[in-house]
Amino acid sequence: MNVDKVRWGVLGTANIAVRKVIPAMRSSDVCDILAIASRDADVARRVATDMSIPTAYGSYDELLSDPEIEAVYIPLPNHLHVEWSIKAAEAGKHVLCEKPIGLNAGGVRDLIAARDRTGMKIQEAFMVRTHPMWIAVRDMVRQGRIGEVRAITGFFSYFNVDLTNIRNKLELGGGAIMDIGCYCVNLSRFIFEDEPQRVVGIVDRDSQTGTDVLSSAILDFSGRQATFTCSTQLTPFQRMQICGTKARIEVEIPFNIPPDAATRVYDDDGTDLYGRSVEVIDFPAADQYTIQGDLFSRAIREDSALSLPLEDSLNNMTVVDAIFRSAEKGRWESPADS
Repeated sequence: MNVDKVRWGVLGTANIAVRKVIPAMRSSDVCDILAIASRDADVARRVATDMSIPTAYGSYDELLSDPEIEAVYIPLPNHLHVEWSIKAAEAGKHVLCEKPIGLNAGGVRDLIAARDRTGMKIQEAFMVRTHPMWIAVRDMVRQGRIGEVRAITGFFSYFNVDLTNIRNKLELGGGAIMDIGCYCVNLSRFIFEDEPQRVVGIVDRDSQTGTDVLSSAILDFSGRQATFTCSTQLTPFQRMQICGTKARIEVEIPFNIPPDAATRVYDDDGTDLYGRSVEVIDFPAADQYTIQGDLFSRAIREDSALSLPLEDSLNNMTVVDAIFRSAEKGRWESPADS
């Protein structure tokens, strides 16, 4: 079905926008990126020229005042997500905002109120939830292919000790859980299709930055468990394992899924510890950022429900909040108290 392209603007020139999201959305049949804004007009013009974006603005407010723009993508630092998402919605723009969409559950509640007040669509950009591989993995679980799923484990790490990097600035919403641990929380909830009743967390903070650089958590889904470790100061690695009573699924590249190469999932019934019984399932290359933009744009054109509503984002953030509370207080915490 042919759909008139949604006219997009981008608030910010972050690397994720320039290197991943803008190129992906420009390849879409339903997204048209018409403008980009930066607090530095020269930067905005340079990026616009390099990426063949028609209009550059030297402030975010200028872009939001452009009547041609229907939707905005926001890749700003974490502490600005709620503020500019609300400003965009109040300016009559639909909003796709990078994760984490808020610094805490209270911020997401403010976004829900803004959405309801303005009628604009607002979504958190958890692109992994749109990838065909993850949709297929959840279908495998639903179909009972690995039996009853009782445990999910995740690991996500990279090494970054640059004190000027926003991921290492506590006041900007930096740290391992906010940047990458939130993926493990989100996908655990996605696969279990449930919310954890209680969580426990342990956090190791950097003495200079105050950000969490090594964090682990257990999420108790009433007799089923999800565990994860994330770090900003370890060798880069990522994996997720979904363990059932009959077999397990291992997702080789669960988060930074390459847009230009096939991805693999391993289905292992455990009969051979050397892995000779593993079935390798290949998924063709797909750009999760293109798919994300497509789905959001179609929801605008069709005035249909979003694939990831803010209520899901709120539930994710209540878990993140509870993990931080648990690490501080040294006890189990309930997300319901966030």
